[in-house]
Amino acid sequence: MKIAIINETSAAGKNQDVMAALEGRGHELFNLGMTEAGANPEMTYIHTGLLTALLLNTGRIDFVIGGCGTGQGYLNSALQYPNVFCGLIQNPLDAWLFGQINGGNCISLALLVGYGWAGDTNLKFIFDRLFSLPEFGKGYPPHREESQQASRKTLEGVSVSTHKSLAEIITALDDCVIKPVLEYPGVLKLLDVENIADCELKDALQKRMLI
Repeated sequence: MKIAIINETSAAGKNQDVMAALEGRGHELFNLGMTEAGANPEMTYIHTGLLTALLLNTGRIDFVIGGCGTGQGYLNSALQYPNVFCGLIQNPLDAWLFGQINGGNCISLALLVGYGWAGDTNLKFIFDRLFSLPEFGKGYPPHREESQQASRKTLEGVSVSTHKSLAEIITALDDCVIKPVLEYPGVLKLLDVENIADCELKDALQKRMLI
């Protein structure tokens, strides 16, 4: 699995904890957010939400691990975009249930509030539960599996119906939102805009890169 780790400015100091908790699990990791507190350039949760959408909708990344001080800001930012299914994860049971029932492609971590003694160990336990699942979105408890799988599929359609296309969103966004993302180190290289399969999204990004 290709996993992007995207820390925003308030949670930059916890980036190495997240990376350490993910090591040795056999995934391909892309550390694309802020890696140290006070570093420039800076991304807020507004920017990391957009970056999440770009990575998931282009298929460059399979799963995104983000968050902020409370986890709430990033959660709300990421959910503004189509095809992003994000859950607020605070403990291992949250992680297991989110993967088992919701089968999402993104999680938001609270990396300041409640992040005290053994916070780094809690991250390891969270990832143990999340990435040990043999199948995302299977459902729980067993007698609800079929119903929950149907609901998960329905939600994908809801996301498409209730959002503009990502190409339309990219065209309409203010420079203060999109430019810090496209100019952030490593982002354009991974996005590989020239080879994006969605022609409308490719065209929209190319036009914004010229501004």
